Amino acid sequence: MSNYQSSDDFKYLASLLKYAPNETQAFIHFDHQTIKRSDGIIPTKTRELIALAIALTTQCAYCIDVHVKGAKRAGASVDELAELISISASVRAGATMAHGLLAMRLFEQNNG
Repeated sequence: MSNYQSSDDFKYLASLLKYAPNETQAFIHFDHQTIKRSDGIIPTKTRELIALAIALTTQCAYCIDVHVKGAKRAGASVDELAELISISASVRAGATMAHGLLAMRLFEQNNG
């Protein structure tokens, strides 16, 4: 991670719990019920790979850090990681193209 973002920042979770306990606990509960649960239909490894793909497309360094480790713990291989990176890049590029189509339509609709 860059100097700006550091996994050491996770220690500030204690501050969030102190100053916004309800909201922070709600987030932690939500996170555990969606990604960390092991009793869902979607297996843990798949959950971690999905979360990692999203982290790559949203470019969240913290999430990349957490979910690379989670995926590896859940049994993901480096081959799966490599494919996931390409899939994520393709989806992000596809979203850019889709928004480009929207921009083209808006441009044509603007009569000013």
